[in-house]
Amino acid sequence: MFIPLFVLAAGEERYLLDDGDRISIKVYGEDDLSMDLLLTARGRFDYPYLGRIQAAGKSVGDLQRLIETGLRGDYLIDPKVTVNVIQFRKFYVNGEVNHPGGYDFQPGLTVGKAIAIAGGFTDRASRNKIQKTEAKNGNTEKNVGLSQAVSPGDIIVVEQSFF
Repeated sequence: MFIPLFVLAAGEERYLLDDGDRISIKVYGEDDLSMDLLLTARGRFDYPYLGRIQAAGKSVGDLQRLIETGLRGDYLIDPKVTVNVIQFRKFYVNGEVNHPGGYDFQPGLTVGKAIAIAGGFTDRASRNKIQKTEAKNGNTEKNVGLSQAVSPGDIIVVEQSFF
């Protein structure tokens, strides 16, 4: 059984689902309609009675309402559905950090926190030359501050200092 370290409940509308997110769908009193799943390529999944559902680009609240609406009437009288993110997609930290690689996104993540998750700066790291490439548009920003927000899929590169 997968136990989430944290969840993003349906009231949290800022986060948009995409491939790589692991979500939990629970329908009260209907174990056959409750499941945990990983959104794969194209952010779609097959759901009983409703067929293929496009989750990518939707908030957890949007997905919850979509499933409730689809089940209401023909299948259930008044479905109670909850959708939670139980594991977010990864962000990446490369360059002069102690443990470069991909890590699970966490709400409220900043460049400084991402570097700390990756084991912190190496002795040769430049604390001023950090770049961030945004996953959503591919834009690369140089010399970002440690307090700048990080999104899922973003790539952070810590460059080497010359001193």
